[in-house]
Amino acid sequence: MGDTHSSPSIIPGTSDAESSGAPAGSPAPSPDEWPGSRREAFRCDLLAFFREHRRDLPWRDEGDPYPVLVSEVMLQQTRVETALPYFERWMERFPSLEALAAAQMEEVLGVWQGLGYYTRARNLHRSAREIRQRYGGEIPGDPEELRTLPGVGPYTAGAVASIAFGARVPAVDGNVKRVLARIMDDPDPGQGLLSRWAGALVPVDEPGEFNQALMELGSLVCRPRSPDCEACPVASYCRARAAGTQADRPRPARRKGVPLIREAVAVVRAGGDSEGRVLLRRREDRGLLAGMWELPGRRIEKDEDRAEEEARALGQALLATLGEERAEIRDVSRMQPLEHAFSHRRMRYLPFLLRTELASAPTGDGRALRWVVPGRTGDLPLPAAQRKLLVRLATDGPTRAQLGTGTSTQEK
Repeated sequence: MGDTHSSPSIIPGTSDAESSGAPAGSPAPSPDEWPGSRREAFRCDLLAFFREHRRDLPWRDEGDPYPVLVSEVMLQQTRVETALPYFERWMERFPSLEALAAAQMEEVLGVWQGLGYYTRARNLHRSAREIRQRYGGEIPGDPEELRTLPGVGPYTAGAVASIAFGARVPAVDGNVKRVLARIMDDPDPGQGLLSRWAGALVPVDEPGEFNQALMELGSLVCRPRSPDCEACPVASYCRARAAGTQADRPRPARRKGVPLIREAVAVVRAGGDSEGRVLLRRREDRGLLAGMWELPGRRIEKDEDRAEEEARALGQALLATLGEERAEIRDVSRMQPLEHAFSHRRMRYLPFLLRTELASAPTGDGRALRWVVPGRTGDLPLPAAQRKLLVRLATDGPTRAQLGTGTSTQEK
C-alpha cells in the first residue's frame, strides 16, 4: 500500500531539514515553510494513495452539498461505520434540505435516536430552517457564512466548503490533527498552528479530495493506536516516525473524572390497562437530551435507600398533573438498576414500577406527558437508556423486570 508511494522530495541520506533547503542544524520547517515542490510531492503521494484506497461512501461524489453537510454533522464525534446506517435512514426520511426544514423536531430526533449527541440533530434542523430563510434553501459555499449556522464550526465549514464547493480551505478534524502532529513530531499543536499547516498543504485543484485524503489517512492508517507506518504514503515526511515517537503524538489528553449521578425513575402504570401502558414525560427544550421522551426521573444523592420514596412522590405528582390527584399508587416494585455512560457523566437509573388504581390510561394532549405500550414506541425520540428500560419491560414483563416488591398502600 504505502511502500509504492515513496516521496521524491526526500533525498536519500539527507535529513528532513536538509531536504527542504533549511540550514544544517536548524529546526525542520513546517508545511507552511516547505518549498513548493515539497508540498506538491506530498499532495501527489497522498492523493495517489486516496484514489487507490478510498472508501465508497454514499455522500461522496454526489454533487449535492446537502448530503455532505448531513454526513459531516453526523461524523462529529462518531466513526464512519457507526454513522453509515443512520445516514441512509436520514436520507430516506429527509432526502432534501427542504424536507428537513419542513419536519417537526420530534420527527428529527426520532430518526436520529441511537446516534447520540442529540444537539447535532437539533442544530442540523435549525440550520436547514435558517438556510431556507436566509439563503432561499441553497446551502452557502462560503466557509464564513457556513460558520454562522448552528453547530457549524471551523472543521465542518471547511469540510463542506472544500468538498461540496471546491473552496481552498483546510478541514482539521481529530484525524488530521493526529497526522499533522506526527508529521511535525509536535506533542500538542494548537488549533491555529494546525490550521496554518493544513492550509498550506491544501492544493488549488481538488481541495475537497485532498482534505478527504488527509482524513482518510488518519482514519485508516495513521490510527490513534498502532499506526500502520509501513502502509503510510507520506511516512518519509514524518518526523515522529523518524524519532520513534509516533505512538505519543499528539500527547493524549488528560482524562477528567466522570461523576456518577443517581436518578430514581417512576415507571407509572395504569393498573387496569390490559396493554401495560406506562407514562412518559417530554424533557424541556434545553439542556441534555432536550425535547426527548423519558420515563420520568428525579435526581437523588448517594443514599439510594431514598430512591423508592422519591419515585413514589414523583409518580403521585405526575398523576396530579394529569388531573388524577385522587388516584393512588397501589404498590411499588423495584426494578433492575441500569447504568449508562454519557461522554461527561455516568448515570445510575433506579427504576420502580408504580401500579396505580387507574382502570385505564387517561388521555391528555400528549405534548408533555404520554402513555405508551413499552414495546410499541415507534419513532418516538427516546434516549438509549430509556429505550433499554422499556425493552426490558416489553420483553420480560413487569414481573420478571422487577427485583422484588417494595411497599404497598392498603386497599380501600
